[in-house]
Amino acid sequence: MPGRVLSGRYQVQDKIGTGGMATVFRGVDQTLGRTVAIKTMLPQYAADPSFAARFKQEAQAAAALQSPYIVSVYDWGQDGDTYYIIMEYLRGTDLKTGIRKHGALDCRKVAQIGSQIAQGLSVAHRHGIIHRDIKPQNIMVQPDGNIKVMDFGIARAKNSHLTTDNSVLGTAHYVSPEQTQGHELGPTTDIYSLGVVMYEAATGRVPFDGDDAVTVALKQVTEQPVPPSQVNPAVDPTLESIILKCMEKDPANRYQTADELYRALRDYLTGRMVQTGGSTAVLHGSPMVARPSATATLPRNVQTTSTHMRQISATQQAEEEERARQGKRRRKTFLIVVAVLLAIAAAAYAVVSMLGTGSQTYPIPNLLGLTQDEAQEQVEKDGHFSISSVKESYSDTVAEGQVMDQYPSAGRLMDEGTQIEITISKGPEPAATVTVPDLTNLTPSQVDEALAKANLKGQAGDSVYDSNIEVGKVAQQEPVGGTTAKAGDTVTYHLSQGVEKVDVPSVVGQSQSDATSALETAGFTVNVTTSSSSVVTKGYVISQTPSSGQADKGSSVTITVSSGPETKTVPNVIGESVGSAESTLINAGFKYYVEYVSSDSVASGVVISYSPTSGAAGSTVTIKVSSGSSSSHSGSGTGDGSSTTGGETGGGTGHSSGTDD
Repeated sequence: MPGRVLSGRYQVQDKIGTGGMATVFRGVDQTLGRTVAIKTMLPQYAADPSFAARFKQEAQAAAALQSPYIVSVYDWGQDGDTYYIIMEYLRGTDLKTGIRKHGALDCRKVAQIGSQIAQGLSVAHRHGIIHRDIKPQNIMVQPDGNIKVMDFGIARAKNSHLTTDNSVLGTAHYVSPEQTQGHELGPTTDIYSLGVVMYEAATGRVPFDGDDAVTVALKQVTEQPVPPSQVNPAVDPTLESIILKCMEKDPANRYQTADELYRALRDYLTGRMVQTGGSTAVLHGSPMVARPSATATLPRNVQTTSTHMRQISATQQAEEEERARQGKRRRKTFLIVVAVLLAIAAAAYAVVSMLGTGSQTYPIPNLLGLTQDEAQEQVEKDGHFSISSVKESYSDTVAEGQVMDQYPSAGRLMDEGTQIEITISKGPEPAATVTVPDLTNLTPSQVDEALAKANLKGQAGDSVYDSNIEVGKVAQQEPVGGTTAKAGDTVTYHLSQGVEKVDVPSVVGQSQSDATSALETAGFTVNVTTSSSSVVTKGYVISQTPSSGQADKGSSVTITVSSGPETKTVPNVIGESVGSAESTLINAGFKYYVEYVSSDSVASGVVISYSPTSGAAGSTVTIKVSSGSSSSHSGSGTGDGSSTTGGETGGGTGHSSGTDD
């Protein structure tokens, strides 16, 4: 697959993950020049026509989901026998890997992750999409700590029935009881799975485990989970109650919407929520035993184990029932004792109040989540307390300007006039300043490594032409390397498309200046040579190389400029006879003009002088020929070598001329 281009647009690069249904590759959208994740379906699923139809439907539905906590789906398609989905490329690690590496998370982090997943589920549920496969492997934790839920819509496209194949064991740990039994699913099935995810995050282990998927699935239906606090004592009761309510066997007893669960987690994070009552309180009262659910009824004499079901005797059953009755009697006795103590305390309080002794106490109001002005107004309205001091501190969970902490805490009975200290959130702590690495000449994989080390994010921008950078490597970036940025900031990088090819304009026949301007405007450098020409006017282009087509932008184009006709040296014909001189000039490429002059020193018919001594080919050379003594006649003539014409004779100097072309 690496190197293949899907649908002429998406170039497949290195493999980054493999699942039960698909393989995920890093890739590049060649149209937009950005890094993407390419999920290709395994052949055994792609060959199923019903799967392909549902795959298309669900991929389109998932692409419509817009949430900061859901991975974005950009496109989907089919190339040959390959079905693929183009998704947002995420940097980070999945939650499952994080839990394996670091163990149980602190309660606030569990609640923060749960609230973000719930917000993502809320968006999906409003679009009528049930995820069906919420598990830590599908939760990506990004470098900034926020999460993104993956695989929306894809889970519905595959067969959700459990088999004995251990390849689905991971999913079996998180499926709801109704999903295990093949019942119709609603939003509460995702809420159950999210409860299991939060359980694992809070304790470091899944609530139900076994040797195969069927064993685990049976436990989902028949067994109650061990309360998280019994696995990890650091889990506080309020968060525990939220998790266990999500994991109720009966869907009607869970949170009914993802919004409702989100509000519960939000209130927990702001300190406004008290422990959920009802069945959760029972879970803390006695050891867990298997209870038949509304969807799975077991015989009274059947007891479940971690791997199989076994028969128990009537005697054993009677012993267990007796132990249960003894437990009830102990709880009843305990409740009676508590009630008596409370009655005594109430009576004592009433006596003290009637006698007027002691200080009057009132409950401290809850100021968490209020602004400073709202908190002041609340305290003044209450009338029993005052705010003594206001401090500020950073918080990742409480909005800037809201009360994030108070002392004494809300609900405590305190004397009238008690002063309350409040702490106002300054919002998230400013990110540290980091140096932006130089990404030039790096591949996308190397970019990810370099930016991760600097605690920065990367984003692929449009590709650019660069003659000095290999195709597919970084040519430009913003901000540039060596500058400073805040941790978590995004660095945009642009991959090279290599050298840009541009059309070479034809400049033959143009003046040197016009030709140079046209070529430089097109992006070329110009190299000028000269050559003589009797055809092209001096200063104009005779020819160019290359003459047409395309060439690398920035390369050189050579133009040959005319220097005018070629200048040649006229042969020396002095002392030659006029006939010989004419032949010499013609052979040298010149025309001639003969002028006869009298001479007492040069014999008649011999060349005395000529001019010019040099000239362009084809130009005329004047030769002066002796006509003898001054008493002889003189004349003149012109010719190109075919013939000459003599002048007339007579006294003095006479001239005659003729041309024979």
